[in-house]
Amino acid sequence: MNVIVTGASGVLGTAVHTAFQAAGNKVIGLSHSRTGPGLVQVDLTNQEEVDTLIERTRPEWVIHCAAERRPDVAEKNVDGTRKLNVEVPRYLAKLSAKFGFTLVYISTGEVLDYATEPIWLIVVIDYVFDGSSPPYRPSSQTNPLQFYGQTKRDGEVAVLGAEGAKAVVLRVPVLYGPAPKNSDSAVNILLDVVQDQSGKIYKMDHYATRYPTNVVDIANFLVRLSALQKGIPRILHYSGAEPYTKYEICLIFAKLLGLPHKHIVPEADPPTGAGAATRPKDCQLLSLETEELGVEGGLGLSLFEEWWAEYLGSMYNS
Repeated sequence: MNVIVTGASGVLGTAVHTAFQAAGNKVIGLSHSRTGPGLVQVDLTNQEEVDTLIERTRPEWVIHCAAERRPDVAEKNVDGTRKLNVEVPRYLAKLSAKFGFTLVYISTGEVLDYATEPIWLIVVIDYVFDGSSPPYRPSSQTNPLQFYGQTKRDGEVAVLGAEGAKAVVLRVPVLYGPAPKNSDSAVNILLDVVQDQSGKIYKMDHYATRYPTNVVDIANFLVRLSALQKGIPRILHYSGAEPYTKYEICLIFAKLLGLPHKHIVPEADPPTGAGAATRPKDCQLLSLETEELGVEGGLGLSLFEEWWAEYLGSMYNS
């Protein structure tokens, strides 16, 4: 099967690219600003360039992982962010209708922002839901609380509204897994916090509940999903089932690494002040409909602490 993966240099895109290749597919990985060996550099906002690529390669599936997830860039470049997060998936859906490929649009996710020194506070800004009435089904009403979530919701609407497109929206929560840099993931970066024994104090969110999900699991599920070919719902949820606050994740990392964690201070009260309204308490995605699809191997979810124990063990013992 011919498969195109956009955003193939990112944490999720890399995992998806690798999984489809390992399954024996012909995979073209696309990247733009952060390219590398085996990837094709393409500007997805250049419709003529995208047209030429699709016409030449004739993919059967396109997994669209590319997006603007950096909040500072998104807020400063509103038009550019809307173009990448809304207009690009809209155009890919139009091409899906023209060429007949299945488009999988990866939605929601999680982004990072940072406070200034000396206290490094990791602020989570995420989701097309507001966190007020979890768990959320694919049919639940969306209500994004900030700009990034709005663009992802608008991308969903654009993709699902394209006449004749074979489009699927796959919503995922906060992601973790193999990454070139810990700062590429809102979960992996907590390893750096735990390992910073310089005496710096970190205030860590112990209020909002997250459901960290492994990018390798998502990638392998997408490969198995592609075998169905038909009968796939327009919106799917794929999420880990284990609830953690970011402080609890830090405690797990500290235990696995054998490090003290007194420098990490839990913040259990609801957030106040600027930006507080953009931090949902619980955006659990219900994956029941996805499980009921009958995909071979089911969801195939990893256990969070077990996966990290094996991963960190192999990393530090190699």
